[in-house]
Amino acid sequence: MKVSINIDVGDLEQGIAFYQSGLGFTLRRRLFDGTVAEMTGASSIVYLLTRPSGSSASPNVAAPRNYRRHWTPVHLDIEVEDIEAAVHRTLSCGAKLEGEIQTFKWGRIAMMSDPFGHGFCILQFIGAGYDNIT
Repeated sequence: MKVSINIDVGDLEQGIAFYQSGLGFTLRRRLFDGTVAEMTGASSIVYLLTRPSGSSASPNVAAPRNYRRHWTPVHLDIEVEDIEAAVHRTLSCGAKLEGEIQTFKWGRIAMMSDPFGHGFCILQFIGAGYDNIT
């Protein structure tokens, strides 16, 4: 089984710039008349989908898209070797840090949001990571 990740963005060029420079993805190709960017470099392919603010997510969803900070129960966790460097890089590309970097027995976490309001976390595992949890 493979998992592909689709992320709606209001501005495709800004999305490509953020996910390339901020998180280290690589633009592999553009699809569907340039409205979708296929981003590689992680364990799953990420597709950035051009979707204008205010458009409907689907015919059955009444709430329009907005790119202000919003909550969803699904988010990305990005594993890195150096959390401070990753946080600094993403902040310089338009991300927001939503609190202090926290340290736990398993590692460190920075809760963030991208320029489109999508939440994501940057993780730096320590030792055995989640296997350190008893």
